[in-house]
Amino acid sequence: MQSNFSGTSNQADLLGNAGLVSNDVNSWITAFPKLRNDFAFDSVVCSEFWNLSKRLRGQLPKKIARNPNEVAASEFIHHKERELREHFLSVHVQELYGKLTNSSSKFLRVEQLVIEAARVAPGLVPSAEALVKERELFLKEKEGLEIDHGILLSHILAHPESGRHLCHAMLLPRAETLDLSDRLAIDGSVDLGAACVSKAGKASIVELRNPKTLNALDETTLAPLEAAIDLAILDSSTEVAVLRGGPVEHPKYAGRRIFSAGINLTHLYQGKISFLFYFQHVMGYENKMLRGVARNDASPDDLSRSTIEKPWIAVVETFAIGGGCQHLLVMDYVLADAAAYLALPARKEGIIPGMANLRLPRFTGDRLARQAIMYGRRINCDSPEGSLICDEVTPADQIDSALAQIVENLTTSGIVSAVGNRRQFRVGQEPLDLFRQYLALFAKEQAFCHFSDGLISNLERYWNAQSRTT
Repeated sequence: MQSNFSGTSNQADLLGNAGLVSNDVNSWITAFPKLRNDFAFDSVVCSEFWNLSKRLRGQLPKKIARNPNEVAASEFIHHKERELREHFLSVHVQELYGKLTNSSSKFLRVEQLVIEAARVAPGLVPSAEALVKERELFLKEKEGLEIDHGILLSHILAHPESGRHLCHAMLLPRAETLDLSDRLAIDGSVDLGAACVSKAGKASIVELRNPKTLNALDETTLAPLEAAIDLAILDSSTEVAVLRGGPVEHPKYAGRRIFSAGINLTHLYQGKISFLFYFQHVMGYENKMLRGVARNDASPDDLSRSTIEKPWIAVVETFAIGGGCQHLLVMDYVLADAAAYLALPARKEGIIPGMANLRLPRFTGDRLARQAIMYGRRINCDSPEGSLICDEVTPADQIDSALAQIVENLTTSGIVSAVGNRRQFRVGQEPLDLFRQYLALFAKEQAFCHFSDGLISNLERYWNAQSRTT
């Protein structure tokens, strides 16, 4: 696009062919700024250009009603906007992050960070009002404004100090956790709707409960599941934590426990899964299971030994698909139903399976990991390949007794050594900076995958998403 339309006349022709007003087109073309490496000046001129871009795009029909010329014009405008965002962030990301976090004295989760970024540098990411309108649309109708969230997060995570600080923010306990901790201490359990945490001897049991969708992961499960995981980790009266799926209601599996069906593909197609969902998953509750819950006053880097953590056990019943399978890669022990299976159907979904590209090769080797991620290979738990991920496989009717024995074995040797050993594995396998660097690329790649035409066609072809309601 850029090489074919690099000249002013070519750009004007491209946009004029889409029916855009010539005076507005010429004003937009000449407004593309040259940065001075001064944050105040650059943020003003960039915001002016991004506002002009928004107004110019506003002359086009809605996305699904555009003809080829209008599609080309929209893509070109977005291209120039994002070219400027990349340049602005490459120069100013450290200063911007400092302004957002009051020189790193304030912690903001990703969902809070993007709201503040829209305020501090208007147009850098979509405004709250634009997001409200966008989120009412089906995925194929969306303009893809949240791609700019991916660009912002990519630059922040690529910057060592800012990226580590953001990782720290996402490892802090959720705001509601302290109040819920008192309830857990008194009642022995807390029901959060889509998740529940309870005590069973030396173990805290976290149960995912999304029964109508085979325990799929979506926007409704994020906060409850993370809060339950916070509570399980921070409960000083237990020594290990367990993640398990609750019974489901689907006629084919009614009453059976399912670990998780992964991301809710129907919600994805309907536009109910935001781009930030992926980051709340991988940087939030999943990373807490791997690294523990952080404190405000100490870096979560492993060398500081500052996080509060526990060994985690996963109980895989029926299947663990997509995001559910990804959870297994941060576990200390995986107990599986002999008839259960694992799958990472990224090829049929058209998205990147979280941290699996980094973590799965450690378990299975590169070849099998590529087969699972890029070719959709199913892995039966009770198979030689399954044993690379699952520590123990048992008949379904013996799961509870096997789990009790695993908890006993993990706790009788002393929980201090168990936590120390998992930290030592982590230092060698996935230090915080490796995690951060992986996510810096993931942010951009996943953003463009999430809003690609290929994802829409995959969901319609493999999932029949247009005819589903839940």
